[in-house]
Amino acid sequence: MVRTTVMADVITMNKLKGLAEERGVSLAAVVREALEEKAANYRPKPLSLGMFDSGDDSDIASTLASERVPVEDR
Repeated sequence: MVRTTVMADVITMNKLKGLAEERGVSLAAVVREALEEKAANYRPKPLSLGMFDSGDDSDIASTLASERVPVEDR
């Protein structure tokens, strides 16, 4: 394990301490569990989203562009 320091507001710390006491575990165990759960749900955003042409002619952007009505015709 790696040792670290975490800063939290008083209300959050009191909730975590209460949870630890209710469960009969240490505050560190509750914090580790919360960090593990957050890390397990982490999904990085794709870096290449929307950067390349799919080759599909049914592209929504071109469809919307062809359906635009000039301001003077409204």
